[in-house]
Amino acid sequence: MATMRAIDIKNGKGPASALFLNSSVPKPSPKPTEALVRVKAFGLNRMDLLQREGKYPLPPNISLILGVEFSGVVEELGAEAQKGKFKVGDEVFGLAYGGAYAEFLTVSPATLLHKPSTLSWETAAGIPETFMTATQALHLIGAFKPGDSVLWHAGASSVSIAGIQLSKLAGASAVYVTSRTPEKVKWCVDTFGAAGGFDTTQKGWGEEAQKATGGKGIDVIVDFMGASTFADNLKAAAKDGRIANLGLMGGVNLPAETNIGLFLAKRLRYEGSSLRSRDEKYQSQLTGKLEGYLEAFAKGDLEVKVEKVFDWKDVVKAHELLEGNGTKGKVVCVIS
Repeated sequence: MATMRAIDIKNGKGPASALFLNSSVPKPSPKPTEALVRVKAFGLNRMDLLQREGKYPLPPNISLILGVEFSGVVEELGAEAQKGKFKVGDEVFGLAYGGAYAEFLTVSPATLLHKPSTLSWETAAGIPETFMTATQALHLIGAFKPGDSVLWHAGASSVSIAGIQLSKLAGASAVYVTSRTPEKVKWCVDTFGAAGGFDTTQKGWGEEAQKATGGKGIDVIVDFMGASTFADNLKAAAKDGRIANLGLMGGVNLPAETNIGLFLAKRLRYEGSSLRSRDEKYQSQLTGKLEGYLEAFAKGDLEVKVEKVFDWKDVVKAHELLEGNGTKGKVVCVIS
């Protein structure tokens, strides 16, 4: 059996220190409809931390190796995949259901993109999950319309950095952010042109959002926190507002005194989603939207903010950095 190197987890789950480079992992073989990609770099995401700890519900029949976004070179194509738009040797980047923390992975060509020569391996690896998640939240769930106002929670996170840019590109009237530190709010304003932001450690930020919008409220809210921001999201939202929930970092249980009456009064819609659990057709739709952004990346209208690049042998340090919540952008590992 052919083997490869991949990042593994001692005892199957554990803290960052449990990660190690395993040199004898079975190398995957592509099915007729798949491509085998030699990975050059991979991006880190919050779900990787949860999966490492055994707390992430994985889709069935996927690789147990961490990682969903990557850049690399097409190494082999299955018989059916050979009839498509990719060929052996193509430089690509894309989204997988798992397996990116490895020398090789198998993936559907439906979620692959040709890598422009203007993008480095590291930059390309930080795009797919980040920008597809932001696109899903803004357009497919948030039903964004030009002129809408948008709020991105965790403004300095890689997804929200993408979201700020995509909102402005799509014609938002104003883009707001939240953070637990005023310094990160200011950074989002100064670096990416957010209109302003709110400190979620302070009570009443929902009312502050109403004031900032002249009493109208915010049309689309993208939330990663869950319980901790739920009540203020309802206060901050405009009539007929849409709230897209993509994470539960702030807990799952609401206080007993939470008033949900604003759902009716404002005709609000609250929808949760996980991109990784979506089927290939849905992910392919987002891949097509991402392809439409490539010109904007080339022009500099969109950018990937890479916080730090690690050699994959230092993956423990990379996970620890992401866990520390001090990042402003993407953490990426390159395969040496």
